[in-house]
Amino acid sequence: MNVMLNSLPFLMQGLLVTLRVSGIVVAAALVLGVLFGVGLSFGPRWVAWPLRIYSDLIRGLPLLVLIFCVYYMLPLTGLNVTSFWAAVAALAAFQSAHVAEVTRGAVQSIPPGQHEAGKSIGLTFSQRMIYVVFPQALRRFLPPWINTVVSTVQGSALVSLVGIVDLMLAIQQVIGRTFKPMPMYILGALIYFVINYALSLMSRMLEARFAYVRE
Repeated sequence: MNVMLNSLPFLMQGLLVTLRVSGIVVAAALVLGVLFGVGLSFGPRWVAWPLRIYSDLIRGLPLLVLIFCVYYMLPLTGLNVTSFWAAVAALAAFQSAHVAEVTRGAVQSIPPGQHEAGKSIGLTFSQRMIYVVFPQALRRFLPPWINTVVSTVQGSALVSLVGIVDLMLAIQQVIGRTFKPMPMYILGALIYFVINYALSLMSRMLEARFAYVRE
C-alpha cells in the first residue's frame, strides 16, 4: 500500500500525458472521421475510392504496427517529429478510419426522402448536412463513437513503447525501482477502469439524451 501511495504523484504526471494524448487524438479523429465519412457517403468516385482504401487499410492494421510504422518511417521522409507527435499521428489515423465508418453508417441510415425534402426547399448540400442529416444521424452516431473514445484511451497505453512517459510507462518505471509489480499493475488497472467507466457513464447519459426519438 505504501508503494502505491508514494508513487501516486509520479503516476499522476503519466496520467496527464495519457489524457493529453487521448484528448488530442479524439478531437483530431472526430474532425477527420466526420469529413472522411461524408466523403465516403456522398463524394464522387475520385474522393470516395481513396478514402475507402485508406479506411480499409488502416483498420486492417494492428495499432501497434501502425505506431511503429509512423514512428520509424516519418524520419525517412525528412519530417523530424518527436515521438509524442508520431504516436499521436498514428493513433489519430487509426481512430479517424473507425470514426469515418461510424459516420458513414450514421448518415447513410437517414432515408433518401430527407435529402429530397431538403432539395425541394432549396437547401444546398452543406445546409442539408447541417440542418437535416446530421441532427438525425447524431442519434445513431453517438453510441459507437463513445466506444472509439474508450478504445483511444486503451490504445494510448501503447505509446509507452516509443518512449513516451504516459501512465503505463510510469508504472513500469516505478516497478523497475521497487520490484513490486502486482500492486502497481493493480493501481494502473484501477486508474484505467475509472477513466473508461466514467466515459461509459457519459455514453449512457448521451444515449439517453440523443439516441432515441421521444414521442
